[in-house]
Amino acid sequence: MLSKIFNKTAQLPDKNLLVAILALIIFGWILSSSASIGHFGNYSKAINQAIYIVLGMFFGLLVLKSPLSLYKENRYWLFLITIILLAVVFSPIGKTINGSTRWIDLVAFKLQPSEILKIVIILFVAGFLVEQEKDLRRPWMGFIKTLVIITVPGVLLLLESDFGATIIVVATVLAMLLASGVYLKQLFIFGGVALLFVVGLISLNPNRVERFTSFWRDDLWLNHSDKVGQTKQALVGIARGDWTGVGLGNSIQKYTKLPEPHTDMIFAIIGEETGIIGMLFVIFTFTYIMLKGFKIAKEALKDNRRYSSYVGFGICTWLSMQFSVNIAMNLGLIPPKGFTLPLVSYGGSSIIFALISMALLLRINMENKADSTKRKYYV
Repeated sequence: MLSKIFNKTAQLPDKNLLVAILALIIFGWILSSSASIGHFGNYSKAINQAIYIVLGMFFGLLVLKSPLSLYKENRYWLFLITIILLAVVFSPIGKTINGSTRWIDLVAFKLQPSEILKIVIILFVAGFLVEQEKDLRRPWMGFIKTLVIITVPGVLLLLESDFGATIIVVATVLAMLLASGVYLKQLFIFGGVALLFVVGLISLNPNRVERFTSFWRDDLWLNHSDKVGQTKQALVGIARGDWTGVGLGNSIQKYTKLPEPHTDMIFAIIGEETGIIGMLFVIFTFTYIMLKGFKIAKEALKDNRRYSSYVGFGICTWLSMQFSVNIAMNLGLIPPKGFTLPLVSYGGSSIIFALISMALLLRINMENKADSTKRKYYV
């Protein structure tokens, strides 16, 4: 049993990729700690984040030792457990913050099941794409089955008011369908229907409509309206940073100007304290990690290990979308939304499962480089 769970590839993790991941993690911890210490006036968040990073690395080490076949074989159980956790947030141990019920209060730690879902849905759909290849080539059959898969978790996410996670999960699944070779016509039709559904949900909520439309009104930007205040303060922070920043710990926006300087708006603090140079470091390092990840997925596909390839592609797609959205809202390109910056922002569930996803990419690469006699047992 242990040999099935812990499988040695006789390969070490890719050194360059590992260094890039660790560099971004350390940089993120330093900047998120600076933001949280200034905002809250204590070191509790910085200490917590260090603990979360250690936990993430511990679970990541277990993932590095486990073959992808383990997740393929147990994906139904993983999916079922995740659905149960998504439902548990509505129980007495569920935690509501800022009007959203997204967390399970474990006293010492608040677990966010939607972060688990982002990985589990990739592990589950990857197996579906491998096993249902024939149906995916039949008109609408693959889409109908995919719709069934994402309906239950999608509804639970919407009930939690986690609109952003719903979009990320659905978009990731659609991207994986595209990678599997489904008909583009069906994909565009399904994507169009999904977009209309999103617009419909927004229009049914006056607060969402007001939040979205106010972002594009010039008069609110000119009249110092609170409706665009968060974005304006983020831009002020970035402008103060210029090329080299005002110095680590010297941000003034993190104190009272930005409500979430250590999570959603961390990129603005990076811009203020480390300048354009610091922002480019984050962007280029993350881009390197993602490009390396897509290359790893491509190599697995060349080796006919489609499950590993789909998992790698799904992880890189999910993280790239979330990264892009977070940076866009910090730069004032889109309205603010509750998206953390992967591997950088403060957050227990976010950083732990981001590290687990990185470990999955490293494991796929290790299996890519394994001896050919071993690779035939990999998926």
